[in-house]
Amino acid sequence: MSDNLRIENQIEINMPCHVVWDMLVNPEQTKKYMFGCSAVSEWKVGSELLWKGLLENEEMIFVKGKILEIEPGKMLIYTVIDPNAPIADIPENYLRVRYSLAENRGVTTLTVVQDGFENAADGQRRYAESINGGQGWMPILQQIKEIAES
Repeated sequence: MSDNLRIENQIEINMPCHVVWDMLVNPEQTKKYMFGCSAVSEWKVGSELLWKGLLENEEMIFVKGKILEIEPGKMLIYTVIDPNAPIADIPENYLRVRYSLAENRGVTTLTVVQDGFENAADGQRRYAESINGGQGWMPILQQIKEIAES
């Protein structure tokens, strides 16, 4: 398997960083663009991050992870795993996601990097699903932009 399995996408959003940051950490906002899932966390290093949603009217955790680094308004790094997938829930099987925000004259550049596939169980398949036909995170970033700017 390649040791360079990494997804990186970037978008400019015509809003200041604090608005974009709220889109990333506010459960009511994440629900609008992350397939109906609310991101629930204490937003501190080491705290759990749960992506909760409904499946057939039952609350379910679709993705879980931990906050690795956080600098409010600027950067967030967390791990992710599908707790419903048939892979072991061990640190090596978690992927990493990094959000970086930079503002210039009221316009925020949001960069998302997802990596860790090469050492994770089923990493090649998970990468293929996440790269999304070459689009990666762009459909989600476009929704964040549309919601933030509206």
